[in-house]
Amino acid sequence: MIRNKLIGIIGLIFVLLFISCVSLSSIEFPSKTTPATSAPLQTQKVPGEIAVIDLSTQQNIFAELYEKVDPGVVAIRVLSKEGQGLGSGFVIDKEGHIITNYHVVRSAKELEIDFPSGYKTRAEILGTDSDSDIAVLKVEAPSDELFPIPLGDSDLTRVGQIVVAIGNPRGLDSTMTTGIISAKGRTMSSLHEAPGGGSFTAGGIIQTDAAINPGNSGGPLLNLNGDVIGVNVAIQTTSFDITGQPINSGIGFAVPINIVKRVVPALIKEGKYDYPYLGIRTLDEITLIQQEALGLPQASGVYVIDVTPDSPADRAGLRGGKTNTKIANLLGGGDLITAINNFPVRDFNDLITYLIHNKQPGDNVTLTVLRDKEQINLNLTLGKRP
Repeated sequence: MIRNKLIGIIGLIFVLLFISCVSLSSIEFPSKTTPATSAPLQTQKVPGEIAVIDLSTQQNIFAELYEKVDPGVVAIRVLSKEGQGLGSGFVIDKEGHIITNYHVVRSAKELEIDFPSGYKTRAEILGTDSDSDIAVLKVEAPSDELFPIPLGDSDLTRVGQIVVAIGNPRGLDSTMTTGIISAKGRTMSSLHEAPGGGSFTAGGIIQTDAAINPGNSGGPLLNLNGDVIGVNVAIQTTSFDITGQPINSGIGFAVPINIVKRVVPALIKEGKYDYPYLGIRTLDEITLIQQEALGLPQASGVYVIDVTPDSPADRAGLRGGKTNTKIANLLGGGDLITAINNFPVRDFNDLITYLIHNKQPGDNVTLTVLRDKEQINLNLTLGKRP
């Protein structure tokens, strides 16, 4: 009986070994000579589940992008009466034009451009734009030192898209960081002072969580094709290190490249760029409490607080607020702009972004306005910012 059991067990073992051999023979193992970079990006998605990504291939995408783009990213050393400063920039053509931020070179007496190869040269400022915080520099450098980075289309970008920043944070040259586009169409106060105090607004700004720190200013924000989609300009922070320098808080901003592509040719040719101008002061957005206090039929739109005398808005007949409300310093009775050239505007971000991306001084536009709960159209000829 024991002998029969042993024979049965031995037989079962042989069957299991046979099944294992058959299973292993059906698996294809990769050749040792096959490079990892030759494999396409592999994803597999089951309904209701997140796609699985081949991380080895993703790693190679970032590494190859860096190797392709970094030769065109430069460090900018600034000597001014305040001392020495540092920023970033990038080459856009073989003629030696370099883009950076206006605030990087604003007070410069001398500019040194350091290329990743180790080559160094001086630069001159061809033109600056305080509204978009963009400057164009010119260097005389050997052709083999100039690696232009292609400019993309920021209108095609999407929230959630992976982006890459390359620059020189805190003097650490050729640093690469990654993140996503967190939001689009943000506004920021520009460096262009407005008449009567305050500043004009920069619109269409890209928000990203890619790490941006002092020294990154002027460097490129890139998509995974290696195309520039923005110029890194600022971080939002309330924290500082022991030297007093701001610490990245995960909120960075970049000027969209489509604005840069409008501005740069004028800076190279004329040294300046003129922005369209309405001549109004508005609420950035309308809260429910403000809507109720102003007696507005809706909270979407651009509420006109006041109109600058003899401005394009004044000549077109736009009206600001005149009557007191229960909210201090907020006057009722102003116009509510709901569209420009039939393009709906939900808030001031929409209005300023549309103007900056699509219009220039001298263009005619039609504003759709709610006045005393009635809709009217006003024709307006845009001026240029004073």
